[in-house]
Amino acid sequence: MSSSPLPRKADPLHVPVLGDAIPRWGGGLACWLSRRLMRLLGWRFAGSVPNLPKMVLVGAPHTSNWDFPLAMMMVFALRVRLYWLGKHTFVNGPLKPLLLVLGGVAVDRRASSGVVAQVAAQFAQREQFLLGLAPEGTRSFVPHWKMGFFHIAQAAQVPILPIALNYGRKIIEIGEPIWPEVGETAVLAQLRTFYDGVQGKRPELFSIDSIQSSLRDK
Repeated sequence: MSSSPLPRKADPLHVPVLGDAIPRWGGGLACWLSRRLMRLLGWRFAGSVPNLPKMVLVGAPHTSNWDFPLAMMMVFALRVRLYWLGKHTFVNGPLKPLLLVLGGVAVDRRASSGVVAQVAAQFAQREQFLLGLAPEGTRSFVPHWKMGFFHIAQAAQVPILPIALNYGRKIIEIGEPIWPEVGETAVLAQLRTFYDGVQGKRPELFSIDSIQSSLRDK
């Protein structure tokens, strides 16, 4: 007699399955603990991670100190290798080995080449590189987003992947990749649509009108 295959156990977190092009990182214990904590706190994922080796990940809203540990919990739960930018004096300081392991990339804002060119060079030098940025740049309310993420994606010729930390529904929402070739106005319009209805930890500090302001500034 042939036995029927056992049904797959339902995943309450809806953790996306990563393709082979996505850089991996993190041990099994960190992954298990992060997924366990997400489940205890009631958080889950929505959407899928495109199987692309290089992307600029845009994370918002950024309204609370809790956003960073939540983002790290996401990284460990996915076991994805994510990099972030830091001042060269900070990343190259006494904690340099630890910060490099955690994904820190040193940039010198005084350099004549500029931050965009420095980061684009990092993309060119690596086969896999996922860079996470917070376009608001601060936990306080901002009238419009900083556009560094767009200029970096444009210079490196990589897509932008929006990610929302939606505290209202306790969902980490992963959007569709947006290619910078469509232009800054079109990129911002798509981001505005994606973040419409998303609620930050402190809702009064985030509004999609901040993205619309960037459109009006053009």
